[in-house]
Amino acid sequence: DMEKGYDEKDPLSIERYARKMLGKTFLEIWLDSEKELGPLSQRLQKKTGTDGYVHSHALKNYKGGMGNLVEECFFHYAANSDAEPDFPDAGVELKVTPYRKVGKKQELRAKERLILTMIDYFSLVREESFEKSHLWHKTHLLLLVWYLYTKGIDKLQYPVDYVGLFTPPAEDLEIIKEDYKKIVAKVRAGKAHELSEADTLYLGAATKSSDSSVRRKQPNSPEMAKPRAFSFKNSYMTYVLNQYFVKGVPTYERILSDGFQGDFEKEVAGKIDRYRGYSTEKLCQIFHMDMEKKPKNLESMLAFRMLGIKGNQAEEFVKADIVVKTIRIEANGTIKQSMSFPTFKFTDIIQEDWEDSDFANYLRETRFLFVVYRFADDGKLYLKGCQFWNIPYEDLEVEARSVWEKTKRIIQDGLQFYKDDKGR
Repeated sequence: DMEKGYDEKDPLSIERYARKMLGKTFLEIWLDSEKELGPLSQRLQKKTGTDGYVHSHALKNYKGGMGNLVEECFFHYAANSDAEPDFPDAGVELKVTPYRKVGKKQELRAKERLILTMIDYFSLVREESFEKSHLWHKTHLLLLVWYLYTKGIDKLQYPVDYVGLFTPPAEDLEIIKEDYKKIVAKVRAGKAHELSEADTLYLGAATKSSDSSVRRKQPNSPEMAKPRAFSFKNSYMTYVLNQYFVKGVPTYERILSDGFQGDFEKEVAGKIDRYRGYSTEKLCQIFHMDMEKKPKNLESMLAFRMLGIKGNQAEEFVKADIVVKTIRIEANGTIKQSMSFPTFKFTDIIQEDWEDSDFANYLRETRFLFVVYRFADDGKLYLKGCQFWNIPYEDLEVEARSVWEKTKRIIQDGLQFYKDDKGR
């Protein structure tokens, strides 16, 4: 079907054609298709009128607005079902996804996770393997179309900056398969309602519903669960963008060696546990670090050395949004220091609601690696071991939520001042 300008059976032909979008805004993509194809685009407008069509795509709540605009106006096919890839004969799935530029250095980050396909809890538990899964069938070859999101400008003015086919490389695929297995195991155990994006490393089970009160049935439990979709996490997408599309962005050191198969977290814990019982002094000798200089994050630097990393960033941690936190236990078993989270602005928090707040998302999506040290009676600090952790569903939705909502309420209502008995 070359009248469309590409061969629907050939991934490379689809990719070549897609590159014609580079540098164009969504408005330009749409206007070009108007020029080319009067009648077809009129059919697709479904009598909403030109402006109606474009504005319905630009509206925030229009599901998949930008993606549909690209499907209909650029590739000239009507948006299709969830069951098959968008280009079934080529096995290619189209994903239109935003990135943004952050901070003084204008670093490129994915703006959001990439939703891959809805999870049907009942058919998921019947799947034989990852290779035969609906997820892999649908997403083994993605055509990613990245557009630059800028706050405050009209959606139709966003430009398309990067386009290309993507399949996760072998070392990522090993981790993605483990993630898939973890999600399936939780659903099989009747715990779909306890799924969390931080359970896994690159592949997440993201909540997917515009109305957060929606619930679905799940196998092996009467408890209703939130609708979820398989997704690549935000942190993983940021890595993919910088590594495969922008290129030339420096990479981080990897913990795993090439060809590693097995459980990533067990491997990490094993590497750290080899040094269990060693004092920080002894560890500094082993890794040729200067105790005298006493860097503030010495304990966390040591953890990276144990993992074979010279810096303080590991590729797998960056991709999986794993945050390393060290915990010091006093000789008497208490913990003095609290653990701090990223700062927030009063002006931001009052505009958020819990479901979509930065803090809730941080806790939902972040997996922590706690590296635990303990003071002995000799005053030295000894490594006790490590533990991967993410916040349990109850703690997040009951405890953390109530503190967050109280904080927001206090900021909104204003602070109350009073004098104490000393007149302060």
